[in-house]
Amino acid sequence: MSNFKKFQEKIGYQFKDEQLLRQALTHSSYANEKHLKKLSDNERLEFLGDAVLELTSSEFLFAHYPKLTEGQLTKLRASIVCEPTLAQCTEEICLGDYLLLGKGEDQTGGRTRKSILSDAMEAVIGAIYLDGGFANAKEFVLKYIMTDIENKHLFYDSKTILQEVVQGEHEQLTYVLLEETGPDHDKSFTVGVLIGNKEISTGTGHTKKAAEQEAAYQALLILKPTLGE
Repeated sequence: MSNFKKFQEKIGYQFKDEQLLRQALTHSSYANEKHLKKLSDNERLEFLGDAVLELTSSEFLFAHYPKLTEGQLTKLRASIVCEPTLAQCTEEICLGDYLLLGKGEDQTGGRTRKSILSDAMEAVIGAIYLDGGFANAKEFVLKYIMTDIENKHLFYDSKTILQEVVQGEHEQLTYVLLEETGPDHDKSFTVGVLIGNKEISTGTGHTKKAAEQEAAYQALLILKPTLGE
């Protein structure tokens, strides 16, 4: 069974035009390496999928959170469609395993890079929209993205929420860079969260900001059981 067939089984959607799926999974590095014709990668589908995702997520949040203001809905939507959250959503369908990447991109961890995964997720949404219409694209978004909303919001706002929690306890919150590895084009940072002098958690990311966000999120998960006390 081809990788494309396996992926379609995994997501529960059968493409009438499999070429659309192939394009959605084609990263620019692969298209360049294979000298494919112009616009053969997934960037245009990503543009379309982004619009479908915004409309679907907006409709869902409008219906399910009737007491939130426009500003609150906008912030909540941003927490769901941001790059780290979308990349996290791809884990359930193992999207990284099916991407067509150039050799260099593949060897430097492209299959787990959040920017590549989130872009490909939007491209898949765009491809489903073109192949099967809005209803099918919406079903995919609801099934794989519009889930576990509170947890995604917690992740998105983790640094702000942690700051509020720590200030409430009159403690000092500090982020400390513990490790920096990898070549310049593929750095990995590990950051620790200190509350007072005690290290609570660590996080790793391709930027210091991403590592801090992950570390703050992990700290909140540890502190969460005690937050209501």
